[in-house]
Amino acid sequence: MELFDNISQDGNKPINKPLAERIRPQNLEEFTGQSGLVGENGHIRKVIETGEVHSMIFWGPPGTGKTTLARLIACIKNYEFKEFSAVLSGVNDVRRIAEETKISRARGKRTILFVDEIHRFNKAQQDAFLPHVEDGTIILIGSTTENPSFSIIAPLLSRATVYVFKSLDENDIIKIIDRAIELETGLKKFNVKISAEVKEYLAGMSDGDARTALNILESAVFTTKPKDNVRELTLETIKSATEHCPLLYDKKGEEHYNIISAFIKSMRGSDPDAALYWLARMIESGEDPLFIVRRMVIFAAEDIGNADPQALILASACRSAIEFVGLPEGYLPLSQTVIYLATAPKSNSALVSYGNAMNDVKKYGSLPVPLHLRNPVTSLMEGLGYGKNYKYPHSHKEGELKNETYLPDKLKNSHYFIPSDIAFEQEIKQRMEKRKKG
Repeated sequence: MELFDNISQDGNKPINKPLAERIRPQNLEEFTGQSGLVGENGHIRKVIETGEVHSMIFWGPPGTGKTTLARLIACIKNYEFKEFSAVLSGVNDVRRIAEETKISRARGKRTILFVDEIHRFNKAQQDAFLPHVEDGTIILIGSTTENPSFSIIAPLLSRATVYVFKSLDENDIIKIIDRAIELETGLKKFNVKISAEVKEYLAGMSDGDARTALNILESAVFTTKPKDNVRELTLETIKSATEHCPLLYDKKGEEHYNIISAFIKSMRGSDPDAALYWLARMIESGEDPLFIVRRMVIFAAEDIGNADPQALILASACRSAIEFVGLPEGYLPLSQTVIYLATAPKSNSALVSYGNAMNDVKKYGSLPVPLHLRNPVTSLMEGLGYGKNYKYPHSHKEGELKNETYLPDKLKNSHYFIPSDIAFEQEIKQRMEKRKKG
């Protein structure tokens, strides 16, 4: 059996490797996407063609060619290629491979060690690579879907070049679909017929992930009955195959923070359409709805504040509704609240005002409470002047209190809250000015 001959003789069932593996590119010309890295002027292409390969970290979404490119580099440079799983391997495995690599190097053979999901290694495991990377025993290529700044130790990161892989665009995905249909190692035996419209739909549903597109394509082919020895894929077939396809979203990784950031910034920018889109992305990807509501409560106080006090009330009510109703119907109070928050007048006075007060707390430390504000709980306290000359507001006219101070003496002329002229804050401003005039 040939390396990629994984289809049974009757051409109906896969035997071993998935489609993505069977049609993996064998040279740079067959590689699709990442033109900034492997195109005519791409940095990795130049390294391959003109220089000695160095340690690298490939960072990007799944299905964008990280593993394939690592294999191609090893093949083109005639290096040994060893794959290493960060999920299944430990420090002892690193040392064992390092010893094997030293033997190969003594025989004049360089080795590329490809570590898939390198972010899953703990500090001790990553430390084990360092001496072997430093002395050139190992050319390390690590693959990660998480920001290497947070997931890879600084000493190892400083000894490797980080290359950022981008999600494939729809044209790239379509090229890969066409290649899968045409190759003998792919789906050629099935005589697949697929229209441009269906290919575009499949490419759009794949989230820039070639592996996802190929998995859906293969599933659709195997569930389509041949007619006159041709399997025609329709929109309905692809939709059925994509029904349970998860969206790109790691609740503990960078994409989690990217999407919640886009959600908050869309509401801050008063764009309800964008805010609803990011909300739907999170809900459909399985995000905890209470996490979303917590962010909305914070947003209501931080970005709307007293420009519309109702915002915080509604956001808090949304939490109660989610706890009472749950999902899937919980998307309704979430959607209602998002629309309100996105279209509400905006003021960050709560954030700025607290920051102003906090700065003085840090600058001046624990300033004493003025005597007139202290409660004279005992006769000793009263004798020391606690509460003396305190004016009880309910017993005085408003004008009689205009010079009353409630800050420490050192800060009596300080102003932290500067109300805006936006919505309800304008009324608050007028109240403050009225009190000041007396």
